[in-house]
Amino acid sequence: MKRYALCLALCASFASPADLPTLRGYSADSSKSEHDWEAKFRAIPDTGNLRDYMQRLSARPHHVGSPYDKANAEWILSKFKEWGLDASIESFDVLFPTPKERIVELVEPTHFTARLAEPTVAGDATSGQHDEQLPSYNAYSIDGDVTAPLVYVNFGIPEDYEALDRLGISVKGAIVIARYGNSWRGIKPKVAAEHGAVGCLIYSDPHEDGYFQGDVFPEGPMRPKDGVQRGSVMDMPTYPGDPLTPGIGATKDAKRLALSDVKTLTKIPVLPISYADAQPLLAALHGPMAPAAWRGALPITYHVGPGPAKVHLKLAFNWDLKPLYDVIARIPGSAYPDEWIIRGNHHDAWVNGAEDPVSGQAAMLEEARAMGLLLKQGWKPKRTIVFCAWDGEEPGLLGSTEWAETHAEELQRKAAVYLNSDGNGRGFLNVEGSHTLEKFVNTVARDVDDPETKMSVAQRLRLRRMPGAVPEDGAQERSAGAGAGQEFRIAALGSGSDYSAFLDHLGIASLNMGFGGEDRSGIYHSDYDDFYWYTHFSDTNFVYGKALAQIAGSSVMRMADAELLPFDFDNFTATIRRYVAEVEKLSADARSRIVERNRAIDEGVFTATMDPRFPTVPPAKEAVPPFLNFAPLDNALAALDHTAQLYDQALAKASENGASALARENARATLREANSRLIAVERTLTSNEGLPNRPWYKHEIYAPGFYTGYGVKTLPGVRESIEQKQWKQADEQIVLVGKVLENAGEAIQGAAAELTKAARN
Repeated sequence: MKRYALCLALCASFASPADLPTLRGYSADSSKSEHDWEAKFRAIPDTGNLRDYMQRLSARPHHVGSPYDKANAEWILSKFKEWGLDASIESFDVLFPTPKERIVELVEPTHFTARLAEPTVAGDATSGQHDEQLPSYNAYSIDGDVTAPLVYVNFGIPEDYEALDRLGISVKGAIVIARYGNSWRGIKPKVAAEHGAVGCLIYSDPHEDGYFQGDVFPEGPMRPKDGVQRGSVMDMPTYPGDPLTPGIGATKDAKRLALSDVKTLTKIPVLPISYADAQPLLAALHGPMAPAAWRGALPITYHVGPGPAKVHLKLAFNWDLKPLYDVIARIPGSAYPDEWIIRGNHHDAWVNGAEDPVSGQAAMLEEARAMGLLLKQGWKPKRTIVFCAWDGEEPGLLGSTEWAETHAEELQRKAAVYLNSDGNGRGFLNVEGSHTLEKFVNTVARDVDDPETKMSVAQRLRLRRMPGAVPEDGAQERSAGAGAGQEFRIAALGSGSDYSAFLDHLGIASLNMGFGGEDRSGIYHSDYDDFYWYTHFSDTNFVYGKALAQIAGSSVMRMADAELLPFDFDNFTATIRRYVAEVEKLSADARSRIVERNRAIDEGVFTATMDPRFPTVPPAKEAVPPFLNFAPLDNALAALDHTAQLYDQALAKASENGASALARENARATLREANSRLIAVERTLTSNEGLPNRPWYKHEIYAPGFYTGYGVKTLPGVRESIEQKQWKQADEQIVLVGKVLENAGEAIQGAAAELTKAARN
């Protein structure tokens, strides 16, 4: 069996373009040509170049507003131009606070002052560039000076406060200390403030991010005791981008909000600290012992508090406007210049940022170089390709959001697909995105070799997901698995990188991709995310950087060169069906829980095991929610399924005789219209009014959760209304999403009609 599998793999590796299957959206002849050009492309990326790019870009700290951030942007611009691309820098002015005072001290029962500094590591030259480094802090925390009792809140998510409530512990008037993990960091101060806390500390517990996971830097890859995770705590589930210019580009003449009117700053001061600084604070806590699941790996007994520990937290920031430098390069399309395939990765970092983001930025640069060489050999993409090196991603997706908001009208007309990457590591392909692109990315992944196993990255991922395999790290393990010989499934996108403005706000079909799962990273957003760490503990020989360039670049080329954009609606419809079933079950389960709880109260069997707050006195009964009417969703889903079948039939007809219909000159106008309808499908999944209480987010299928931050909520308006027991709103959202799905079906049907017309010409 092993020899047979190896033989198949070798045969596939040496297959000529003529032996390869016809690509979706291509005629037979154009498919052969595309396979040939992609093979030439994938032979170009060079690991030595990737290493050189990383060494140059991560040589100095390059946060927003720093001299090296601008120098990097200008260097990237020079490379794009050197490779023959039309390139320029677009600049925006955004609010970017930086710290001027940070104090954390234990004032009772003993005194301890937190160091709040990451020391230089011997042998790691860039770790000592302290004059240029941003100190550790959380961007968009408000100023504050508070002294209050300390309470440990585990991960600081809503469920943790429910557990504290059951223990009879309130955080009102307290400073909370939460460990990183289980949610995006900005959720922790948000939930703490909602429960009356006056300050928030976030630390990296070694259980998740330190010696419990492996050797610490510089002996290993994990976070050392003084390492700190910086990061934004902007309320991005409300809106990302410049806090002063929601919904519009932060150009020099933009109308800006007063700082007092900004909704995305925290309500309480918040600061990240190391586990070395956290340990004395946690050790000073008494009160109930923390539940077993709350206990980390520090050599202390974990107590919740409050008391006797009291902490003084003082923060002050420079609330300045800083310039952003987005580097934009274009390759004009030869047939459909007004249809854009956009490829992006950010270039700014919290400090030196070798892993995040330079590992991804280097791959994108090598893609651009390779395409520049292909242009000289006669390759002409049918659609315009736009390369975007974003600035300001780390503080809150600033550069991509401001560019997308500035060019929103043009992007609505022209953008077909956005393809994003961020950091890149060693291991397995991770892909998330629009499910209309799920089959497409599977076909590309079959054509790119994994550099270690030499099988395709698709096959390696499928084997990883087979029963009994250890799940890979990252978002993709949460998506449906697939066995060998089947397509792999992709996860939905929430937020956390530069695709947000394109997918969530503008309704542009998007993918996010990168490799990982076989390396461990404990230097995220710290001084130690640098060239030394990356070349010792991650993709040390840059072969996975090359693989990212190959798969992302091949995806861009295949989208740009297709006669018919290769969207698919079968997997999309199946995914929507699963989401609808999930929210229907969520509603039924919520109702059943309340009915059962009320029954237990009526029968006098509501015990402390059901709610420890009421061991003797029963709680009040809760109103039983109404039955929600899911008919609008079910009916729309049935119609969507029908139109997906119509499209498949039209594509099958157009694909007869080597898909010659797609290559006919007299079908060009009809195909242009079909492509326009296909591009519009993702737009129809948005609503003008947006999601409840956060209208910037307009996509009705995918969005970051209001209390998850980066984590996705699918059918978010419906799902979160049910979770928050907003029953009337849930009914309204069901109707709205049903209409959105009907609109998508109409767009797909329109594309099918145009495709049928092209086949007749």
